[in-house]
Amino acid sequence: MIGKPALHPGSSDFIVVSNRLPVDRVSTDIDDAGWRRSPGGLVTALAPVMAAKEGAWVGWHGAPDEELEPFRHDDMDLIPVALTADEVELYYEGFSNATLWPLYHDVIAPPEFHRTWWDAYRKVNRRFAQAAANSAAPNATVWVQDYQLQLVPRYLRQLRPDLRIGFFNHIPFPPPEIFAQLPWRRDIISGLLDADLIGFQRPSDSANFLRSARRFVGAGVKASQVQIKDLDGKVVHISRAAPFPISIDVTKIAELALRPDVIARSKQIRADLGNPKTILLGVNRLDYTKGITHRLKAYGELLSDGDLTVEDAALIQVASPSRERVESYRLLREEVDGMVGRINGQFDTTSNTAIRYLHHSYPVEEMVALYLASDVMLVTSLRDGMNLVAKEYVAARGNNTGALVLSEFTGAADQLKSALLVNPHDIDGLKSAIMRAVRLSPGESSRRMRAMRRQVLSNDVQRWSDEFLATLQQEAELQ
Repeated sequence: MIGKPALHPGSSDFIVVSNRLPVDRVSTDIDDAGWRRSPGGLVTALAPVMAAKEGAWVGWHGAPDEELEPFRHDDMDLIPVALTADEVELYYEGFSNATLWPLYHDVIAPPEFHRTWWDAYRKVNRRFAQAAANSAAPNATVWVQDYQLQLVPRYLRQLRPDLRIGFFNHIPFPPPEIFAQLPWRRDIISGLLDADLIGFQRPSDSANFLRSARRFVGAGVKASQVQIKDLDGKVVHISRAAPFPISIDVTKIAELALRPDVIARSKQIRADLGNPKTILLGVNRLDYTKGITHRLKAYGELLSDGDLTVEDAALIQVASPSRERVESYRLLREEVDGMVGRINGQFDTTSNTAIRYLHHSYPVEEMVALYLASDVMLVTSLRDGMNLVAKEYVAARGNNTGALVLSEFTGAADQLKSALLVNPHDIDGLKSAIMRAVRLSPGESSRRMRAMRRQVLSNDVQRWSDEFLATLQQEAELQ
């Protein structure tokens, strides 16, 4: 059940605003609906801040055409924002995921530009901002999350100029030459610039944003600071854009990797595949940015070339369902299904399968078991803000074994420099990297994994949130 009532509106010193609330609805029977905390590092990182600062979280609760009153769960006040079915279609599936998502991921798929989508995006962003403004105590800190809510800082600043406002963009930010395609580019840049601090995954993302701020709104840019001036040339606001690479809940992953039941499950996974010499693993949402087809093509050619055989190697591909009502995602699923079917049809034997394809979402315990069972992790994204799966694999490998083949187009590549870095568009290069990973000596594997583990273990998600919020406080004090 929902439980205790929320704090009185206007009393929260720290507010997170994201597209979704950090809880999922669970139904025990027809008349009883409750909530459980969503998995994910962001919730883990911010829960202690919420508890210490009487925090509130503003977001959609996941059901269209339903209005809920604010409620309290796990020491967090949750402020639901209602969305109609039309708004889910236009604001979320439309502008957020068929306009901004492909545009920000280097136009891997063509973005669509529709004024009705833009109108819905503005309307919903204003509603999120109003909910945050109503909940915030005087001089509170508000941290807005991700590309679905890029106008919220501006609306918040208009409603509550006393607030300290941060924004974090979890996905890449494109270069101005690509961003220029967006008809509402000035509005997006202006919306973001009303935050005191704008965080990005990579230095290149913050540099792209600063270039766009200079080019499209004529902002004065000096180092990482952007000066906003009025018509008389007076500086009325200073915003800063900087990289804050996100990470994972390292402790949780490492602890799960030591649990006897998880270790036993990892051994069972290998046994179910016939205990092959090498297990390769890919874990993604079924998204065209993840390079799944490139990975399958390279693997299929290695089988054709005879470099790998189904007796000695198996690929597990987890592709969790994603945005299945969006046409480009439906077409991608058909393509992936077809590729897996063709490769398995050509190379499977009665005892061995080439690709174990899993179109499901799995709990974190099962994912860690997969990490432990796999000798080679394949991350072949065509464009990624960070890719936390790469970091989770490294965190789970406590015995310093295994190999990570990592796309240079991920944010993780900036930090996990001891991975085998690849350009996933280069299929021959990808094949070579896979074979190098398969044949990696124990000594080299250990050296590489130790270096990556040092980076991941010393930069967890808690450090990420602490550094962002400390910098936000410093920037706000300079205003």
